[in-house]
Amino acid sequence: MSNPVIKAEGLSKAYQLGNLGTGTISRDLARYWARVRGREDPFLKIGEVNDRTLKGDSNVIWSLKDLNFEIKQGDAVGIIGRNGAGKSTLLKILSRITTPTTGSFKIKGRIASLLEVGTGFHPELTGRENIYLNGAILGMRKAEIKHKFDEIVNFAGVERYIDTPVKRYSSGMYVRLAFAVAAHLESEILIIDEVLAVGDAEFQKKCLGKMGQLSKGEGRTVLFVSHNMAAVKTLCNKGIVLASGQLIYQNKQLEAVSFYQNNNNTKSKFEHRADIGSAPGNENIRVLKFIIKSLEGESISIATGLSLEMTFFNRKAGINLDATFELKNSDEIPVFHNGVLISTNNDSSTGFYTVKCVIPPYLLNAGNYSFKLIFGENQRYLLFGADDFIGFEVENESKGSNSFLAPGVIHPRLDFTVDYQS
Repeated sequence: MSNPVIKAEGLSKAYQLGNLGTGTISRDLARYWARVRGREDPFLKIGEVNDRTLKGDSNVIWSLKDLNFEIKQGDAVGIIGRNGAGKSTLLKILSRITTPTTGSFKIKGRIASLLEVGTGFHPELTGRENIYLNGAILGMRKAEIKHKFDEIVNFAGVERYIDTPVKRYSSGMYVRLAFAVAAHLESEILIIDEVLAVGDAEFQKKCLGKMGQLSKGEGRTVLFVSHNMAAVKTLCNKGIVLASGQLIYQNKQLEAVSFYQNNNNTKSKFEHRADIGSAPGNENIRVLKFIIKSLEGESISIATGLSLEMTFFNRKAGINLDATFELKNSDEIPVFHNGVLISTNNDSSTGFYTVKCVIPPYLLNAGNYSFKLIFGENQRYLLFGADDFIGFEVENESKGSNSFLAPGVIHPRLDFTVDYQS
């Protein structure tokens, strides 16, 4: 059995909302005195978990709270959770970009991290110079980096621009080179945040193949944050599920993905209603009602189709207002991204709007789905957006529930003809 290369005990990270400092000199002195005496910071006792859907009473937020886990050599671990769950904070701590507030972690081996586009690159240096710089940071000798240089450039596909300062690279070129450097230089642990979404589909597939080769073929440890559950299932062998900064589940990747999907797509979310004071939104938009129901009968199935009805309050008058609905399946794969122009002559009004549409029968396959909402101005400026706003289940009526899932996102009804000749 392989030994742990990463071990976290009571790992926590607190942030303060608003301005720095506690607000008073007496509080700052109390924190300093507690630290000198080796006592717990009294200011952290009022901290709350990072649940963005609830209005809190404290300005101290626990982005991570009491995480305990071990990762063994050669494991490919998918870190799963909704936006704000603490995934990126965890990777930054493990990459030693930021320090934990409480708790500790131990890492055995060199780490290569790709957390944000351009992390670890100096914009004024060329691609060639940044490759050697990153290798030196990892403790590699110049001869070792030179041995890997051609392979890195070939993988990234930026040979023509390798002697150009990276500040002139597009975001796609940036992430191509950054991933190639992180994956090919000699590190025992590779940490990847969901920056691969910047690249095109072909490059993403290439990256996933390389990460699979590193973990399964070379025995390197990979930590992978992604909202693409299909990629987690394919690449990883373990999964960690975070929610509001807390570790709520860890197991093999299929069980972890199933746990996450079952806890984020429930029938109780079929209907959302709220008054204007408590409705989700901001100073521009408030969503008061969002209802999804079957076109026929009580339950939604492949054969019934479904209807969507949304009522929202708009405060932005005199603009071109649009509402977009992005439907994703449980693997976080977009099924469609479609919307409606509510006003087209800069004539939006302050008041209530109701939008309705129908998703026809024999379109969606059985499974769990969720809607992302995007309200915009002139189809360019974001007024309000909400991920996973409402979830619902499509059943396979021929099998009962969705216990039998045929492959594919859609399940169209096709009229086949068969001709036979003897």
